[in-house]
Amino acid sequence: MFSARAGVDLAPNRLSAALAKLREEGTAFADLTLSNPTRAAFDYPGDLLASLADPRGLVYDPAPFGLASARECVSVDYARRGVAVRPDRIVLTASTSEAYSFLFKLVADPGDEVLVPRPSYPLIAHLARLDAVAAREYDLEYHGAWSIDFDSVERGITDRTRALLVVSPNNPTGSFVTGAELDRLAALCAPRHVAIITDEVFADYELTPGANRRAGRPLDPRDVLSFSLGGLSKSAGLPQAKLAWIAVAGPEALVRSSLARLELVCDTYLSVSTPVQASAAELLTRGALVRDQIQARVSGNYRALLSRAAATPACGVLTAGGGWYAVVRVPSIQPEEELVVSLLANERVLTHPGYFYDFPREAFLVISLLVPGATFEPAIDRIFRHFDCRAVAGT
Repeated sequence: MFSARAGVDLAPNRLSAALAKLREEGTAFADLTLSNPTRAAFDYPGDLLASLADPRGLVYDPAPFGLASARECVSVDYARRGVAVRPDRIVLTASTSEAYSFLFKLVADPGDEVLVPRPSYPLIAHLARLDAVAAREYDLEYHGAWSIDFDSVERGITDRTRALLVVSPNNPTGSFVTGAELDRLAALCAPRHVAIITDEVFADYELTPGANRRAGRPLDPRDVLSFSLGGLSKSAGLPQAKLAWIAVAGPEALVRSSLARLELVCDTYLSVSTPVQASAAELLTRGALVRDQIQARVSGNYRALLSRAAATPACGVLTAGGGWYAVVRVPSIQPEEELVVSLLANERVLTHPGYFYDFPREAFLVISLLVPGATFEPAIDRIFRHFDCRAVAGT
């Protein structure tokens, strides 16, 4: 009686079972999978959300794309990053997940396809399935730095492909798309009437100095319909505020047609609350207080991770340009699932295995850089010591 779109395997895997057991026993462990900034010991101003009580929130004046004042604020925030976007090209949503859903409804019919990067966050494929869209993969390759495998893009595009997704910086690889890659994607997509959707939610957070400046800008003029996604969840560390956005760019006729159809989709849901729109200026401005703390934390932890890995020849950290995560290459001494369960049981450190993100081969650990340094550094010491010991034992 249930839709296949909601059909998932709810059986716990070995890692979740081991984690549940530790929690049941009350055993402490270091959680290096932390993704919630509100649980990461940042100093949030106590009155940061006070503007949600603005009296303007008491008046319901529905606007499909969001209040003009809030869209203007998002336009100003893009300008902070050196990107020019007119407010009338901005569409507000409650989350980037919802933004994906709206865009899938805009460009694809049931059974159509979208191309998604691999490795990447598994939520994207899940969102596509919920909108009855098939997710096909194209590959990111690592040769000292990440790049798009364009052969896999060309193989992946079919006559049912409606959009190609880019995540910049990618979660979890931390790789920014380059301008040259965007130009090449546009040349492939435009003649095939394939839109480009770029998720830039982590764009504020730089791990390698200069990576943000060198990154390609999805909204720069190109002959392809493009959508850029962002939101308060990452840019201000406020996932609970529920405000995100889509910026639209490309050939004028396609932009106008897209906005006309998006207006119908957005008007059907009207999901963004008035209070958060009324307080958008305050949240975007004062959110910098949290954003600066996140930037300092993730870049500091990334440097510490690189330093510690340099002393462990058996392991290595894959180069990342930005974001909240790092990928550690470790010896392939056991299957990844056994490895992360072993780290949790023996070292009391929780990490994610690479296969969660569709890495094509083993063995990789995905580590959150949001974790406070007082927890992060001892935890990574235990991880690398684990492999030091295994390497010695194997000689």
